[in-house]
Amino acid sequence: MRHRTGSPMPNKSINLSMDAVYGKPGYLFRRIQQIAVAIFVEECRTYDLTPVQYAALVAIQNHPGIDATRLSAVIAFDRSTLGNVIERLETKRYVTRRSGREDKRVKLLYLTKAGGGCCARSCPRSIARRRGCCSRSSPPTARR
Repeated sequence: MRHRTGSPMPNKSINLSMDAVYGKPGYLFRRIQQIAVAIFVEECRTYDLTPVQYAALVAIQNHPGIDATRLSAVIAFDRSTLGNVIERLETKRYVTRRSGREDKRVKLLYLTKAGGGCCARSCPRSIARRRGCCSRSSPPTARR
């Protein structure tokens, strides 16, 4: 068996660069998503909404009486985690759950007045900011 010497690295000088990573689509998609979430959080701080909560509010506004399973499909979010999102929206009094007429086990989701108001106030800001963000002629510089 060969023993290692005291030197942790070979004597060869290695040029460590992230340029190869910065140009890869997967990295760029991840950074775009991080930037979009940061912008959203900044713009909607006063409404105390996460991006997923916002998506749920807009979907419920567009589909009053939607159930959680269909909501999870509409906003492309995991059904098991969506229950926590709905509970938070209920705690903030933005959403109410009502039993279905045909099947009392199914809970249907509706916006409250507060939820509708929150959507009306936060949506225009978010949309305007996204349009401004997406209209840049050159991509933002990656932090290195």
